[in-house]
Amino acid sequence: MIGQRSQNLARRDAGFTLIELMIVVAIIGIIAAIAFPSYQNQVEQTRRTAAKSDLLELAQWMERRYSNGFDYRDAGNAPTLPFDQSPQTGTAFYNISFDGAVTRSGYSLQAVPTGAQANDDCGTLSLDEQGTRGAAKANCW
Repeated sequence: MIGQRSQNLARRDAGFTLIELMIVVAIIGIIAAIAFPSYQNQVEQTRRTAAKSDLLELAQWMERRYSNGFDYRDAGNAPTLPFDQSPQTGTAFYNISFDGAVTRSGYSLQAVPTGAQANDDCGTLSLDEQGTRGAAKANCW
């Protein structure tokens, strides 16, 4: 009798109860609910940093053009940018273009969020020939 009772206890202790499994699933759900938005924020921030880097690269390209002929334009027209999206290859998260007309002595570049980045709080990023940086929200640059 004692042998059978210890055998039943051993069998009961061998697995997990449904309550224990539900508690584990609930804990994992809570952790995921906290971690996922933070992860999404970091991904958006990384994409934004890439767009800022691409804007700075294009600004340097424009300055090299200006230093060669003292004109940002190409025969009186806006030059064709070497790339028009960020990241430069793969899925575009920002569309890069000139914001307004390019003049002999000035330009303004903009990076407009698109696709998965479209709801970014910082909105459109901008950079002009004087290094003035802009965004829809403070502290985005």
